[in-house]
Amino acid sequence: MRPTTGRLLISCPDATGVVAAVTGFLAEHRGNLLEADQHTDHGTRAFSMRVEFEASELSVRRDGFLEAMASIVDRFRMRTKLEWSDTPRRVAVLCSKQTHCVSDLLWRFAEAELPGELAMVVSNHTVARSAAEHAGVPFHHLPVTPETKPEQERAMLELLEREGIHTVVLARYMQVLSPGVVDAMPGRIINIHHSFLPAFAGAKPYHQAFDRGVKLIGATSHYVTAELDEGPIIAQQTRTVSHRDGVEDLVRKGRDLERVVLADAVRLHLEDKVLLAGHKTIVFG
Repeated sequence: MRPTTGRLLISCPDATGVVAAVTGFLAEHRGNLLEADQHTDHGTRAFSMRVEFEASELSVRRDGFLEAMASIVDRFRMRTKLEWSDTPRRVAVLCSKQTHCVSDLLWRFAEAELPGELAMVVSNHTVARSAAEHAGVPFHHLPVTPETKPEQERAMLELLEREGIHTVVLARYMQVLSPGVVDAMPGRIINIHHSFLPAFAGAKPYHQAFDRGVKLIGATSHYVTAELDEGPIIAQQTRTVSHRDGVEDLVRKGRDLERVVLADAVRLHLEDKVLLAGHKTIVFG
């Protein structure tokens, strides 16, 4: 088994000595440095850094780590996020009638390809029930209509809180989350969609793309914000297509991309390799 590690994400104005101060602090407190990555935005002079360190021999208590680091944080005007690899990461997957993404996530969690625990599948339909139960994952059916949406979302939030859910993944969940749900889990709701937006928004985007003779299709995974499909992007991929591909081919290839891109985004998020930077992300992949 891998040793317990700490994952420290830092953002601050760029300055001489930031890296030395962080790594020096870790060395002083016997935090064995395992990974370090950093980025400077030369336009804004914003500095971002991710360090992962072994925590088994730390000379400072874990719950006092950031307090011990306070002088460095203040000196460089840092914003910090600290996570521990042995802290349970319980994940809820929300889906509707399309099951290609939820089925893929069920398999990846079962095979330990993704860190954390897939704690539940929640859906406004029952199509995914058999796949979830076959994988031994609890399934919750929360049907919704325009009239019952506030009540359904209250029930969903209560369920997520009661079960200690860390991250919510929208695996083709075809309901727009209200601002109240988004605000309850900032930076912890991940969505997937085809990359035709906004050019091919609305119903049947692959049919629209076929009619326009596109040569490239793609998928995008991003954090959910109050602005529909405008959240910071975590992962993207594209694939070439040609005039020989019919609508069915575009749908099949698009679903393949959606599965892979969503899984990549979930992995990066659960491994604390994504740092939010305004409307963008810094991804330490």
